[in-house]
Amino acid sequence: MSDQRSGGLQTSEITLDVIEALHELDGAGVSELAAHIDVAPSTVHRHLSTLSENGYVEREQDRYYLGLRFLRLGEYVHTRKGLYDNAKRYTEMLAEETNCRSVFLVAEHDVGVYIHTAAGKHGLWTKSTIGKRVPLHATAAGKVVLAYDDSLDVSDIELEEFTPQTITSVEELRAELETIRDQNYALNIEEQIAGVKAVGAPVFDADDTVVGAFSVSGPANQMHEDWFEESLPQTILGIANEFELQMKLS
Repeated sequence: MSDQRSGGLQTSEITLDVIEALHELDGAGVSELAAHIDVAPSTVHRHLSTLSENGYVEREQDRYYLGLRFLRLGEYVHTRKGLYDNAKRYTEMLAEETNCRSVFLVAEHDVGVYIHTAAGKHGLWTKSTIGKRVPLHATAAGKVVLAYDDSLDVSDIELEEFTPQTITSVEELRAELETIRDQNYALNIEEQIAGVKAVGAPVFDADDTVVGAFSVSGPANQMHEDWFEESLPQTILGIANEFELQMKLS
């Protein structure tokens, strides 16, 4: 029984690896996919066949791509919570008011996930697509959530270094989170991507529990000090407060 369970778990893990790899590689052939996830081509082919038969994978000549059936599942996840659906308008509003790229992020386990994104007129797009998973410790919105979410333990998070500015010390990160709680917003000064700055602010529900965060980002050379450290945080906090009020009244 234990062997069967182990084999079943391994099969499920390979299927998930195939799906993730097809997304990461933007489609792939059997051999490329097998090499990427380090399993035999015959095994990959079996998994692809099962996924294809059920509409989750499409074959175009010798390459396989994720199928349209994922759209239905993705839309369900995207709109399952009213919070997620309602945040879209405020994310777009934030992009319009700041002319910067805007995102709404929530935490899932120990990573951040972009629920909504919007590009302002002068926004620097950095592949911040819906569903993208990002490090909490190296992003403005992520640090905000870390600062207020008691279920997240900084010591359990891998503090990977992305740029020389990334905080990789637990003690330094805890001090940063204390500063964020004092001012109610977070700054990201080229901590995830060199040449990009961002500001993030939290969103709280009626029980004062943090449920996500808004952030805006742009080229560092356009984020002038006074605007970046004073005006921009107030703009984001204002949008976040409007969203909180809308949630409480709905």
